[in-house]
Amino acid sequence: MDNEKEEGEVPAGEAPKKLTRAEKKALRKEKIRQKRAARNLHVRLIPANKKGYHINHFMNFLRALFYPIHFIFYPYKLHGHKKVGKGAYIYVGNHYCIYDVFYPARTTREGIHYLAKQSVLEAPVFNWWGRWMGAIGAMRDGADVRTVMESIKVLKNGEKLSLFPEGTRNKTEGDDFLPFHGGAALLSIKTHTPIVPFVICNRPHLFHITHVVFGEPFELSEYYGRKLTSADYEQADDLLRDRLYELRAEFRASRAKKK
Repeated sequence: MDNEKEEGEVPAGEAPKKLTRAEKKALRKEKIRQKRAARNLHVRLIPANKKGYHINHFMNFLRALFYPIHFIFYPYKLHGHKKVGKGAYIYVGNHYCIYDVFYPARTTREGIHYLAKQSVLEAPVFNWWGRWMGAIGAMRDGADVRTVMESIKVLKNGEKLSLFPEGTRNKTEGDDFLPFHGGAALLSIKTHTPIVPFVICNRPHLFHITHVVFGEPFELSEYYGRKLTSADYEQADDLLRDRLYELRAEFRASRAKKK
């Protein structure tokens, strides 16, 4: 019928509905959120310098500022493969607190792109901060198409990427990791990028030493050049999780022998 109106359409001759103060505030917030989300649609790539290093000067400033503060309040000790060479690598580790991002950053002089929840990057401070850090916003479980494409772009540019497959901070009791979300193995296989596994062996506590073990970089080369199914990728992600458990078990066994 011609006289039927679309839902929400203002009839001709009638003044538009006046928004309440709360509705105006909500509308402004949504516009700001959309602008912040738009800024993070494309990751900020870092070109290599003459020596082939991808240096993020903003990250180096944060390193100089926060490293001493972090170490005073949450002291830690790195074990194992503590230096990572230049070029593309994917750091994969377990996750307890926001300060976990410092541990991979201590193994390299280059910048690192971190996968972070899109909702976090849309927050007022973290939006600007994340942009200059080169963070990549992840929707849902971090395996959405845009996140994957931006991550591949970073790795093909020869840069480093760090992610926590648990997807959120582990606040549970006990030693078990949270279920791993897919993505790390897929990125490694598609770009032929080595993985640097690391495991935080004990939950960080104020003024107590946290032990962090880094394993030797390795590749999932047995999956290269094959047509893989989702089950294959799940199997590869299981190998990553098992490697973290192995690293922690090896470290605890060596500590027990020294006592």
